[in-house]
Amino acid sequence: MRQRPDYIIVGGGSTGCTLAGRLTEDAGTQVALFEQGPADSNPWIHLPATYYKVCKGPLLSRYPYERSPEQTPAEHPTMIQARVLGGGSSVNAMLYVRGVPDDYDGWAASGADGWAYADVLPYFKRAEGNNRFDGGAHNSQGPLGVSDARYIHPLTRVWLQACQQAGLPYNSDFNSGEQSGVGFYQVTTRDGRRSSAAAAYIRPALNRPNLDLRTNCQVRRILFEGRRAVGVEFIERGKRHRLMAEREIILSAGAIATPHLLLLSGVGPARHLSTHGIRVVADLPGVGQNYQDHMEMSLVYSLSGPYSYDKYKKPWWAAKAGLEYLLFRSGPVTSNVAEAGGFWWSSNGTANPDIQLFFLAGAGVEEGVDTVPGGNGCTISVSQTRPKSRGFIELTSGDESQSPRIVPNYLTHPDDIRCLADGARLVQDIVKQTILSRYVEHGHIPPRPLATTEEFETFVRSEAHPGLHPCGTCRIGRDPMAVVDPQLRVHGVERLRIADASVMPDVISGNLNSVVIMIGEKAADLIRDPAANLPAQFDAFARHRDSMGLV
Repeated sequence: MRQRPDYIIVGGGSTGCTLAGRLTEDAGTQVALFEQGPADSNPWIHLPATYYKVCKGPLLSRYPYERSPEQTPAEHPTMIQARVLGGGSSVNAMLYVRGVPDDYDGWAASGADGWAYADVLPYFKRAEGNNRFDGGAHNSQGPLGVSDARYIHPLTRVWLQACQQAGLPYNSDFNSGEQSGVGFYQVTTRDGRRSSAAAAYIRPALNRPNLDLRTNCQVRRILFEGRRAVGVEFIERGKRHRLMAEREIILSAGAIATPHLLLLSGVGPARHLSTHGIRVVADLPGVGQNYQDHMEMSLVYSLSGPYSYDKYKKPWWAAKAGLEYLLFRSGPVTSNVAEAGGFWWSSNGTANPDIQLFFLAGAGVEEGVDTVPGGNGCTISVSQTRPKSRGFIELTSGDESQSPRIVPNYLTHPDDIRCLADGARLVQDIVKQTILSRYVEHGHIPPRPLATTEEFETFVRSEAHPGLHPCGTCRIGRDPMAVVDPQLRVHGVERLRIADASVMPDVISGNLNSVVIMIGEKAADLIRDPAANLPAQFDAFARHRDSMGLV
């Protein structure tokens, strides 16, 4: 690796790993990838069932945020973001849900030219290595493993049957373009192991001499000569260093860290920067604005017997499951626990479903969700996929060591509360179906069924929490509040791009990991060929998508 790489990528999460893996496929392109956290060497990362150990452990950064008047949770709430190579793809629940065509067509309509569904689908396909689907909306040959769960808990199947008793149809593929209904989630695993962006894109690149991977390194500022980005300043082993780039800097640090880094570097609202004594490089009022996130809450039930994964908390059952995995790469250890779910409508009157459900055959799996007395429970989580509340991120200080001020304004739009309340009603309706109710002893959260509109809305305000899908804070567009153009180049400066969830104009109706990997795939083409819109191998496919029956 020469002293000045062609590209510096800041952030080794899902997008950064994808981008670094793709760019280094060209032996003549030198890439330095910075990740503030450690390498993905923790063994719990790679076993699907043990994601509960890494989704609330030391591989996370916690950012305090300001709760809105509509929220009544803990006094000091925090937003969690991954801090490890692979980012969220190394610690998440591995669900592969990429939204519906209208999500991306809406991006394009808002000014994100080249980001409509027909434009981005080939990049989803290029990434995807699916073990069940191929053709149409899917591909079986990509680096990112996408699989059916190897093990499904019997109670998960019962829950799906209860959903159908309640009138929700079965859906065999949430990524076909039609989301409504319930079914099994596909997950980002391959051969019984997590397929993170680090495993899919960085591991094959580790022996390439043109990749300089720097973990446990935190980039503090972007260095400019005038309006031209030339390098980064970073901390490694307690010492401050600089690295210059021959071509470009690409920020892939996420929807919180990316705008924070821009602001510290002088790119953002001029008046706000001046207030903190920061020299203005480019006056971009949209930096940190348009903050969005899914909101989520969990209803937890005590079971009348050992009918969930909770029994595997006991040493004998844990040893049995571990042995089955070691011998056969099968059994409960291969499960992500959130094996099934679905999409349905609230009373908000949206064209596409705006409620997402997740069934977990266990309790206390996720951070902030209690286990149950007696030790046997199940959890049904509700997420709002189309939130209308918008927030912002700004500086608290010009001191780079201080966290940004995060004001999400959660639940400030009444439709958001109504949607989650309707989701809780739907959950209660499912639980009372005969096929499932015989396993349920009583409610734990809430302890008794909710009845009135006031009770449902009070429950939402007390239990809803961030879905950990922040996005939109450096959105694509050409209007005055946009931060990047459709080629992901930051407005008003040179040689600086952003490729992560912050560029999304609106949050999509699904889980963001597949989307930010798609952004990395597309960003690689935009960098290698500014005129590129589709990967070459899918040009013909895109031209004939209608004749192929593509949704």
